[in-house]
Amino acid sequence: MTIHHVRAEPSVQVRRVAVTDPEAEPLLLGLEEEYTARYGRNNELNRYPPQEFAPPFGALLLLVERGTVVAGGAFRRYDEHTAEFKRIWTAATHRRRGLASRVLVELEREAGARGYRRVYLTTGPRQPEALGLYLSTGYRPLFDLTADPETVGHLPFEKSLAATP
Repeated sequence: MTIHHVRAEPSVQVRRVAVTDPEAEPLLLGLEEEYTARYGRNNELNRYPPQEFAPPFGALLLLVERGTVVAGGAFRRYDEHTAEFKRIWTAATHRRRGLASRVLVELEREAGARGYRRVYLTTGPRQPEALGLYLSTGYRPLFDLTADPETVGHLPFEKSLAATP
């Protein structure tokens, strides 16, 4: 069993906001820039209506440090027992601090509190840092890791929340 330590960031607050809240704008703009840089023009951020990330079945969490949004993520209902994590992001100027791992921990905690027992998520084939993040934090790949990611398309993962402390 691997234990993953998330470096404590006492100055980082977790905030729950609506996708339409102006405070979520840095996350959404950052994601749009990332997706466009890696995949060209796309419609990823418009695939789901904002209400899918709202309580009682969803959430959008932001990590805020000294008034600045530094990371965040969201989930929506995938099925009765499964939360689908989406919109996981860290600001370019705040990477390599363990914030993405912290986002996952917070999303897992929130999803578990909402009664979900499993997480499902996907990442794009041109996001090797996301692939590494999910593998290093206990997510099980639902695809052949030896395959060329470009031939797989969206790379799916799952994790049981029942095993999450």
